[in-house]
Amino acid sequence: MREEYDYIIVGAGSAGCVLANRLTEDAEVRVLVLEAGPSDRSIFIHMPSAFAYPLANDKYNWFYDTEPEPYMNQRHMHCPRGRVIGGSSSINGMVYIRGHAFDYDAWASMPGLAQWSYFHCLPYFKKAENRLKGGDAYRGAQGPLNVSTGACRNPLYRAFVEAGQQAGYPYTDDMNGYQQEGLGPMDMTVYKGRRWSAAQAYLRPAAKRGNLRVTARALVTRILFDGTRAIGVEYAQGGRTHQVYAAREVILSGGAINSPQVLMLSGIGNAGELRALGIPVKVNLPGVGQNLQDHIETYVQYASKQPITLYSAMNPLAKLKIGVQWLFAGKGLGATNHFESGGFIRSEAGVMQPDLQYHFLPMAISYDGKSPATEHGFQAHVGPMRPTSRGHIKLRSADPKAHPRILFNYMQTEQDRKEMRAGVRLTREIFAQAAFEPFRNAELAPGLKVQSDADIDAYIREKAESAFHPSCSCRMGNDEMAVVDGAGRVHGVQNLRVVDASIMPNVISGNLNAPTIMMAEKMADLIRGTTPLPVAQVPVYVSPKYASHQR
Repeated sequence: MREEYDYIIVGAGSAGCVLANRLTEDAEVRVLVLEAGPSDRSIFIHMPSAFAYPLANDKYNWFYDTEPEPYMNQRHMHCPRGRVIGGSSSINGMVYIRGHAFDYDAWASMPGLAQWSYFHCLPYFKKAENRLKGGDAYRGAQGPLNVSTGACRNPLYRAFVEAGQQAGYPYTDDMNGYQQEGLGPMDMTVYKGRRWSAAQAYLRPAAKRGNLRVTARALVTRILFDGTRAIGVEYAQGGRTHQVYAAREVILSGGAINSPQVLMLSGIGNAGELRALGIPVKVNLPGVGQNLQDHIETYVQYASKQPITLYSAMNPLAKLKIGVQWLFAGKGLGATNHFESGGFIRSEAGVMQPDLQYHFLPMAISYDGKSPATEHGFQAHVGPMRPTSRGHIKLRSADPKAHPRILFNYMQTEQDRKEMRAGVRLTREIFAQAAFEPFRNAELAPGLKVQSDADIDAYIREKAESAFHPSCSCRMGNDEMAVVDGAGRVHGVQNLRVVDASIMPNVISGNLNAPTIMMAEKMADLIRGTTPLPVAQVPVYVSPKYASHQR
């Protein structure tokens, strides 16, 4: 029998979960969500402090690596992506950052994207959010996405914010509100001590409706067409191939790696490259997989004089105690992502909006836990927010199970290298302030020998890591390199959209989970044909001295 739904959503990640929920609000609409990965029912997913575990293995993770990065000592750099119900929102660091207002205004300045200004997007951020501290003109208090704020009980969190003020940077009590610039407490997608993924916020409530079906372990291999009209998808599950049909639309929400991969496997992309792999060309769209962007960051680490860091939690007995407390009370060190303070600063005078981001962590360790802590220490992650380097995603073969070829070209441009150097030096300056006197011991990384531009550049080439924010590989726009229009519709075909971080024209200044959820909320209204939420005009902070002062 022909299996048919109104909408087929490919990918149960941040965007797919939102769309599944909003589209099934109409009881007459039938929706199928296909997810390549398994269920998200794992203690390591739901305990916030355990996020390094799913990040460091391939059970819930596509576990991609890049091609040799030419400006990073030819390193194959790690690129984890969620392959599980909830997608990357089930394995990420749970940081809730929206980006800067001017990021969206820059999108809106492009032809055909006027409806993506900050004032147009803000109502959808608010619609999505339930800020546990309460709502205001900038923050939502009735949405499905629970957002909490770091308690900052460890004195090191407060020391970082105080040191920033001593160095001349402003304090911001809400970097998702009026003022992004400055240092302060950070928000996280954690509720009652548990990860609040897009699956928890959107998919589980929607699954109670009779008009949504979610199928896990289903790898979509290609889109089915009738001429240039998308009519369904083919997927592999349990050693068998299935075909399922969409009466209205197929929506790709696989993310910045998988959505362009599925498009290319289906014959949409650079015609010459597709023919070389034996893939029949449906539409010549050379922008598919191009314009790939990501944030890159480095750690500035110091040893701690006082034994108050998370290093105390690294022995097996301490981990057991933390796990038991979290399991039975939902509290303690297991109930936080540990990124409780951070902020945004500008790298030099003349930069209008912050271009460097901080995540502070009261431990000296790598993001994914691959480089374990060896002593008490603390660190700040710092990296440029609006990189000018551009990469691409290309098919390795016509085999849907083959990982695509991913190249970000990290640190390709002098501008990116300049901002990263500034990040290292400005971070050292913050750590040198009086607030850290009781805690600061020797610099662990980059190390005191790393001082000159050439030294810092060499250190970055060898040690910097991805912040895991791939995006922009199916960008919105109306020019020849755009893949979708401002409503996510793929150019040159009908009934096919892409809704995820891949359609960002340029990466935003911050983490990507919150913006991706906002975009899906906004796209859901466009898909359903409902009246958009009213534009929200609010003031946005700009340093009055930005033209002449770095801070």
